[in-house]
Amino acid sequence: MLPSRLWLGRSSPCLNCLSRYSQARTYASVVETPPSNGQENVDAVISEFAARATKGKDTTFAIRTYKPRTPGLRHLRRPIYDHLWKGRPFLALTIPKKGHGLGGRNHYGRVTVRHRGGGHKRRIRTVDFSRLTPGKHVVDRIEHDPGRSAHIALITHSATGRKSYIIAAEGMRAGDPVESYRAGIPQELLESMGGVVDPGMLAARTASRGNCLPIHMVPVGSLVYNVGSRAERGAVFCRSAGTYATIISKNDDTTAKDARFVTVRLQSGEVRKVSRDACATIGIASNALHWHRQLGKAGRKRWLGIRPTVRGVAMNAKDHPHGGGRGKSKGNVHSVSPWGTLAKSGYKTRHRNNPNRWMVADRPRNQGKRRTKSGT
Repeated sequence: MLPSRLWLGRSSPCLNCLSRYSQARTYASVVETPPSNGQENVDAVISEFAARATKGKDTTFAIRTYKPRTPGLRHLRRPIYDHLWKGRPFLALTIPKKGHGLGGRNHYGRVTVRHRGGGHKRRIRTVDFSRLTPGKHVVDRIEHDPGRSAHIALITHSATGRKSYIIAAEGMRAGDPVESYRAGIPQELLESMGGVVDPGMLAARTASRGNCLPIHMVPVGSLVYNVGSRAERGAVFCRSAGTYATIISKNDDTTAKDARFVTVRLQSGEVRKVSRDACATIGIASNALHWHRQLGKAGRKRWLGIRPTVRGVAMNAKDHPHGGGRGKSKGNVHSVSPWGTLAKSGYKTRHRNNPNRWMVADRPRNQGKRRTKSGT
């Protein structure tokens, strides 16, 4: 092994030179990154359920950068999650991902999702979106799931020792207690309230980060994720990294006509109704800084199983409606898919005689108009 190079001259080197050569060589560093003006993500996760985010417009967060030893490391950016589990997953709750699912194909073997294929070998984590098992659970560890953007938590039932995976909440750590109240209010909790349900005391005892409740038990204005649509189903909304919904209104009078539903606002701005017995988890989905990451090179996209996307104007005329011609012309036609379906200008795909009866207010749309800086 070659020794480290030092300055060898006739006279003794200066102290500054020695201090420069004696410094430890590091290839990764942590920088403070200000939030972008386009999306105030840090401000959005400020709540009592995400206490690790600080408040204010000048909020910064730490992100890991690397010394550009190679071109692929120059633009690599990763959020810092030192609390994640470093080992293998709990194998009893995983299944191998093989066959047609790797290439975007259905059970007939036909490609239904383009630009999928290859990638690193992975196992599918079986996540419990229903959380019907009552009782206290303890978080064993927080893990990275290659099949989703949010982190997952391995929890253990305190009475039976049964393990399961759930979507981790922002700020959840190993050792935190979580509980599901979908089966009803426990008898000991009801007795502690004097046998009568007190809404304020019930919310103080149950509305904690990571707890799963029927959505009618969640206080108005709370932030929730893993939101269900019907009583017999699991979570279908707000399951990806950093997503949440806000409880807008509910009616505690069970005899009223609209008491069967609770109104929630999704992050897209859409306001919709869900069943009052649908599930909802208190907090915000973990990995809220996921959208700040930069892969750094095209090879990491291939490791994730994503193949290149070829523009239509770069194809031949027989392969795409935009193909052919000289130069970058697409033939003076509107932007369409390879099968001729309009792709822009607010093209609607829902039939007029089949409206979404669960939607109260649609999300704001541009409808082909340029949106101003104020968002209107």
